[in-house]
Amino acid sequence: MAFRKSLQGFTLLEIMVVVAIISLLVGMVAPNLMGRVDDAKAATARSDISTIMQALEMYRLDHDQYPSTQEGLEMLIESSSAGAGQKPKSYLKRSGLPTDPWGATYLYLSPGEHGDFDLYSLGADKREGGTGKDADIGSWEI
Repeated sequence: MAFRKSLQGFTLLEIMVVVAIISLLVGMVAPNLMGRVDDAKAATARSDISTIMQALEMYRLDHDQYPSTQEGLEMLIESSSAGAGQKPKSYLKRSGLPTDPWGATYLYLSPGEHGDFDLYSLGADKREGGTGKDADIGSWEI
């Protein structure tokens, strides 16, 4: 008794239905994922600001003051105020100042408008103010 193998493929209509269903699903899911990217960037900025704030606190413990606005965050990379025979101290473990998730440098004011210092990112639009993904993210919010 010989078995007969049937070689049948998908019809054009079946393929079109599957493509339509996949397109519909992608259309529903993609907008939700795009909003998550903006949320992730804001969370990264908050994390960076928190890390830099800790480095600023360590600097203040060693020097009894925060770096001035003119000295800036560069003082956290390699402190030039080490005494004779002392090795300059770095308060951040990175090789350079971090940039915010949108590619701009974090802004620093000392004294700040919201506390001893203000450390902030201007958000996606790189302008002061804004809402949503364009909102400023500052140390006073953390």
